[in-house]
Parts: sequence; structure tokens; C-alpha cells
Amino acid sequence: MAWLGLPEPPVWQLILFFMCIGMFGVGVGMLYTPILVDRMQLSYPSGFAVANILRALTDKKLLKASIAKLGGGTAAGLIGGLAATKFPRVEALGISTSTIGAGMVVGARIAIPGFVVALIGQQLTPWLRSIGWLGANDPFRKIGFVLALGTILGAAIVDISIIGYKAVQRLGQQREPAPPADDWKRTNTSLLVAWVLCWGAALIFVAANILHQPLTFVLLAIGLVFIFVLINGISTGISDSNPISSAFVIAVFLMASLGLKDPGVGLMCAAILLISCGVGVDMQQDRSTGWRLGTNRIKQFRYQVIGVLMGAVLAVVLAKIFMQSYPVLRVDSFSNPNVEGAAQWQSAMTYKFVGALKGLTNPKPYIMKALFLGISLGFAIEILRKYLKNNSSYKRFARSSRAGEIGDFVLDAVLLPSPYASSFGGFVNLPTTIWFASGGVISSIFEGLTKPRQSEAKPGEGEVPADMSTMSLIGGGLIGGDSLAALSIGIYGLLKML
Repeated sequence: MAWLGLPEPPVWQLILFFMCIGMFGVGVGMLYTPILVDRMQLSYPSGFAVANILRALTDKKLLKASIAKLGGGTAAGLIGGLAATKFPRVEALGISTSTIGAGMVVGARIAIPGFVVALIGQQLTPWLRSIGWLGANDPFRKIGFVLALGTILGAAIVDISIIGYKAVQRLGQQREPAPPADDWKRTNTSLLVAWVLCWGAALIFVAANILHQPLTFVLLAIGLVFIFVLINGISTGISDSNPISSAFVIAVFLMASLGLKDPGVGLMCAAILLISCGVGVDMQQDRSTGWRLGTNRIKQFRYQVIGVLMGAVLAVVLAKIFMQSYPVLRVDSFSNPNVEGAAQWQSAMTYKFVGALKGLTNPKPYIMKALFLGISLGFAIEILRKYLKNNSSYKRFARSSRAGEIGDFVLDAVLLPSPYASSFGGFVNLPTTIWFASGGVISSIFEGLTKPRQSEAKPGEGEVPADMSTMSLIGGGLIGGDSLAALSIGIYGLLKML
């Protein structure tokens, strides 16, 4: 709003608006849990790391066996996070210990594809500038995120179609009644649907009658939530990347195609998608953690609702505190990229939002071309991957020899990677993908070297469960440590300014 010179609604209206979106979003996210967590069993790397940390901290035997790995990773993440902001030479490297940690959790097959795409993007940048898709000094990701989101959409079309086809098949089959779900996994679907409908209605009322947003665009945004919470959930489950900013931008593009010219309307309506994808996918990730720990889902839902309520208030309050404490945050870095102090606050997400919203008054047809190109690529790649991965001859080749294993790895990591994984290279800059890939390579090499020793171990000799590997513990520690560093720096900065 500040960058675009838009008037800010009263605080109470923003809090009410954000609360309605959040409550609606957690309900939609919960609706997809049986598909993404129970049936597809996606890994959700950060949720996986959290599960390992919680198990290690709440079990004396596991704590004793894993304290050095978990504690060492946390200490390294904390030191690395602090060093990256205090020492210019370290900051120049663009190092992110949490990014390395995420790569260690997911492994090389998921981490390398993002680097490959970012590298390809860097090589294509001069050509993209020559055809007008990028400005003279624009980085690849300014158009790359549109292509990347398109590949996710294309792959999701394939996956959603398969899920729908199997669901129809199951409806046509006569089956014995399914056994009752475990107590911790049970949810009341009727109440959940009622929750979504009630908060959806409340959101429509607040947006249209209190904030005076056009009903057509409010309904469009709410409809898109049901699509993108599923798509972003798959992406996060595989690669730990939740492309919420890209969902926002796509919503703006679609509204522009329907004639929207007002950036204020675009901002408020696309925020419905942004926040819903954030809290909805977080809900799925929490369910993934709970699935590994056997945590009661109804209790998890209640706690997340409390978090959303608190977040709706704090989002507005903290935004005002930060923008008063750091006036540079009010400067439009999109139009003034070289303003003093702006580089410290990359505000990458705001940069994308403002660029998309300014495009409402200055439409760029190549954006939609890039989106449809990405969708076509993602659709084709996912079809080929499904065909190969389900082909019996290819399965025998991949499992029969060392050459087959290597070939399968190269296919997944370089030649035909999953669009959910490779899209990461379109959302961030090249150095970030390097650190992510480095973590994945370190993890895969370590697991490859220790696998023979693990296979020779006798039953009962393992120190920790199989899914609490050394790399997942260290990687989870790095993520946690870097988060603590960011929190410490933020609190220190605010206290210093106050």
C-alpha cells in the first residue's frame, strides 16, 4: 500500500479481513489433508524436520542419541545466520544456513533441479532481455517465477486429474466398509465443510460490505483458493517451497484479464489467495508432522485457529512497528531500486506484488504467454515422468544395477526433474539455489556412504528411528538455528530503534 501510494483502511477492518481469510484458509487446507498427507504421503521437509526435533526433545533415549546432531545443527544455523548479517564477506556469499538445512532434509534429487533451472535461466537472460521479456538490468526471476508457477500448474493438472480419476473409479467399485480411522486421525468432515462455508460467507461480507471490494473479484479469489491450496500443498510437500507470492501474482493477472484496472482492488482481493495459501499449506504441513507423531488432528486444528487469530492482530501491529522503525520500508524500491538502505531489505515479495499491480495500468501481454508456456512444459514433463516411472522396463533398469540407479538419479535431478522441485529455480536467485543444492548433495553423499554400514547393523542396534537420520536432524537444526538468528536480529533492531 505504501509503495503504491494507496490509502490504508482502518486497523480494525484489516484485522477482521485477515482473520476471516485465515479461518477460511485453515479450513480449506484441512480439507485436502486426506489427499496430500494420508494418501500421497508427501514429505513436507520442514514438517519432517519439526517432527524429528519434537521426537528428539520429548524422548530421553532419542534425545541422548541425537542431541549432538540436533544441537550442532542448531548452533551452526544460529552462528551462520548471525554471521550473514554482521560480516560483509559472509553476507556477500548470500549464504543461508536454513536453505542448506532444507536441502539436507530433501536430498539431492529434489535440491539439484532448482539449481539447474536457475542456471538455465541465467544463460537465457540476455535473450529474454533482447525479446523484451526482461528489462536491461532485470534478473531472470522477474519472469522466471511466472514460468516456474506455470510448470507447477501444468504438473498439478496431471496429478489432480489422476486423483479425480481414481476417486471416480473407487465410487464405481463395490468395497467393504473401510476400517475406522485411528482416533488421532479422525475429523468431522461435516463440521469442517460447515466451517469453510461459514467463514467463506463471512469473508465475502467483510470484503464486499466493509472494505467495499467488487463482489466479482472477491468470488474469483475465493474460488482460486480451492485450486492453489492444493497446488501449493503439493509443491511444499515435495520441495518445501510454498509459492504464495506467485499465487498472488497469478490472481492479479487473471483479474486483469477480466478488466480490472484498480491496483487497490487487485491487492485486497489477491491477498485472499496469498493468506489462504500461507495458512492452508501450513495446516497441511502441521498435519504431516502430526501424522509422524500420531497427534490428534482436532487439537492441532484448534491450536492453529488460535494462531490465526493472534496472527491477524500481530500482522497489522508488527507491520506498523517495523515501518515506523525503518522508514526505508515505505520507499518504493520497485521504482527506486538504488535508494540508500533498500538493499538490506530485499522485500522480494513486495517487489513482485508491486510489479504485478502496476501492470494493471500498464498490461504486459508476454506475462500470460510465459504462464501458458510454463503450463505446457509442466504438463508435458509430468506426463513423461509418470509414463517412465510406471513403465515396468524402466523400473527394472533403475533397480537392477548401479548404472540404472545413477541413470534414474540423473533423470530426476537434471534431465527430467519434477516441476514441483525444479520450479524453485524460478522463484529465487542463483546463489540461493546453490546453497539449497549443496545441502542436498551433502545429504545424499553422506547417506550413500553410511548406507552400507546401516544395512550391516543388527536389529535393535540403531540409535534412532530410520526416518530420524543424521542429515535430517542436522538439517532441521540448521533451519531452527537460522530462524532463531533472524528473530534475535529483528528484536535487537526494534529495541535499538525504540
